[in-house]
Amino acid sequence: MADKKGDELATAILNKKSRPNRLIVEDAVNDDNSVVALSLAKMDELQLFRGDTVLLKGKKRKESVCIVLSDDTISDEKVRMNRVARNNLRVRLGDVIAIQPCPDVKYGKRIHVLPID
Repeated sequence: MADKKGDELATAILNKKSRPNRLIVEDAVNDDNSVVALSLAKMDELQLFRGDTVLLKGKKRKESVCIVLSDDTISDEKVRMNRVARNNLRVRLGDVIAIQPCPDVKYGKRIHVLPID
């Protein structure tokens, strides 16, 4: 009995956890800064629809909000985003990001563009 438990602990690190919201970053084919592309199967798994807003979490606690579009040429474990969105999240191609629905995003009425010192 204890021998079997020891074997389970020894091989536990080899078992992959099921994290459906963790995706690998891939380069986008379009140049829209506010759009990410997912496969239809992954959108169904995460209960997302075309045009939904999602919260993306990258490295160093960086977050960004984007719109989801479907792409049938991408694999299920990858997400496509352009260079500007990757820079906002501080990730590179091949890095892993977390994605989750963000349903309560309000439309902006105005913005302030200020210079940087």
